[in-house]
Amino acid sequence: MSFARAGIRSADELRALGADEAYRRLLAAGSRPHFIGYYAMVMGLQGRPWNDCKAKEKADLRARFDAIKAEATANKPSEDKMEAILDEIGIPKQPGI
Repeated sequence: MSFARAGIRSADELRALGADEAYRRLLAAGSRPHFIGYYAMVMGLQGRPWNDCKAKEKADLRARFDAIKAEATANKPSEDKMEAILDEIGIPKQPGI
């Protein structure tokens, strides 16, 4: 569902976009950032198991993820920035508020 909301409707489209652009689109479409989801997608696009990512490669992917997440946060409309900041420090939005 998240991929469809981001306009990614097939595995071929995902492969053509690549992991970074696909993840940018997922975040822009409202998906919450999650490092494991990002690196599992990277590993999957490489034909590798999600838990095959180790040490330096994982650190490099974390840096890419953090950059994509920061870019997505900076591009959010200002009314969403406070929610993003609260989420970043571990205070998620409360239901009904």
